[in-house]
Amino acid sequence: METTMKNSRLTPRFFFISLGVIVTLITSVSSFLVLLFESLNKNFPDALNSVYQYGYNSYNFETIRASLATLIIFFPVFIFISYLWLRESKEDIGQHNRTLRKWMIYLILFLASLLIVIDMVTLVRYFVSGEITTRFIYKVSGTLVIAFLVDFYYSLKMRNVNFNSDKSKKGGFVIGIISIVLFFGLVVWSFAVMGSPAKQRAWRLDDRRVNDLQSIQYQVINYWQQKEKLPATLSELADPISSFSIPVDPEFEKGKTYEYILGADKSNLSFDLCATFMEDMPKGWQENNYGGPVIPMMAVEKRDIATSSSIYPYPGGGVNNSWDHKVGRTCFTRTIDKDLYPVFKKDIK
Repeated sequence: METTMKNSRLTPRFFFISLGVIVTLITSVSSFLVLLFESLNKNFPDALNSVYQYGYNSYNFETIRASLATLIIFFPVFIFISYLWLRESKEDIGQHNRTLRKWMIYLILFLASLLIVIDMVTLVRYFVSGEITTRFIYKVSGTLVIAFLVDFYYSLKMRNVNFNSDKSKKGGFVIGIISIVLFFGLVVWSFAVMGSPAKQRAWRLDDRRVNDLQSIQYQVINYWQQKEKLPATLSELADPISSFSIPVDPEFEKGKTYEYILGADKSNLSFDLCATFMEDMPKGWQENNYGGPVIPMMAVEKRDIATSSSIYPYPGGGVNNSWDHKVGRTCFTRTIDKDLYPVFKKDIK
């Protein structure tokens, strides 16, 4: 009698293991789909929602990084908790725990189905607004595959009360292997789309160098407009009153420095800015609306926004093709146009 009462009780252990399965599964599925969609958006950019960018923008891959980190952590946790849940379910768990298990499976199927339906509605909405067909097909295919795996696995567990049956074991093993293969495949592919951590670091360092050179270039032009001559060395640009200090290469400890070289022409209006870069400058079409509906083009007078994100030569929020570079030492030749950048007139009293 005592044993029967003990087995019929709802145990906290089984309750929290079941709750953990639900949370980690839904999080893994949602992060998997977000990672898949964003990787497809980057690999198949839609020109309707894109601009042609020069340089690396870390924020372009923020969604991929967040979903990738979530998936890498939550999916292995889901596998481990599912193992504990299956081990508990194979034992005589009692009537209350058996009822909880049934409710949990129904809840998983409901939440997963709701998530899939919402994603499908979103995909169709993007498609009818003009999204390219190739990545739409890939997104729908990926969504249906995930929906099938979740539905097949937990429907199998629902039909087979005895988790020790050969059919339940074989079905669970096959679904588990497919899920793990899809997990590793998507993680590897997303890194191929986004770039390895080492390459991303190199791009960010190069982006820092371009920003520093833009800042130096601005100061050189300002120096010319103030004094009607170019500085002989970079040290002449330092101005403690305006709080401007000469930028240094982020890897100066490795001997890398920025170079400023006066031009050899007689006009004394040209100069070179040099730096050593770790990678070729990335360039190509980048979506600016995360793969959403087609956005209206803004009217910009006398400026092609598809090929320029900042006005040369002043530094701004982006980089144009005048800073395009290859790996290794690269010099950028600049010649000041006196009509565009006239010397500031000084009032003489």
